[in-house]
Amino acid sequence: MRKNEEEQNAKLIRFMSSIILGGVLALAVCLVFLFLCSIGISSGWVSDRLMVQCTLAGCVLGGLIGGMFAVLRCRTRTLVVGLSVGAVLFLLLLAVGLLFYPGMSVENRGVGLLCASLFGGALAGLLGGKPKKKRRK
Repeated sequence: MRKNEEEQNAKLIRFMSSIILGGVLALAVCLVFLFLCSIGISSGWVSDRLMVQCTLAGCVLGGLIGGMFAVLRCRTRTLVVGLSVGAVLFLLLLAVGLLFYPGMSVENRGVGLLCASLFGGALAGLLGGKPKKKRRK
């Protein structure tokens, strides 16, 4: 292998590991947020009619924080990295849902979870981009 190919492989491995770690962090943040929302609902601080909104907000927050982690590690192609973290978050949520709830289906609010996860990741990609260099006059 040439040196250029080794550099590309190392860069690809770094990107993929950042995306996977960002997705796991996003899942952890989402689950902690949902745990806090469940405590609020069971205590009566939050109405139980807001469960769907809390779930979507947890996906956006998790995608944003996990995406920012991955974007800050990669620093290039930030939108692609952020969207990838959102997709990994959705796949992890889907896997956890299928493991613990066999009757779960993607048709039942799955599109909303996908959109919220991708939105959080895309927001991280847009916010975490490199600042534009100032031109000197």
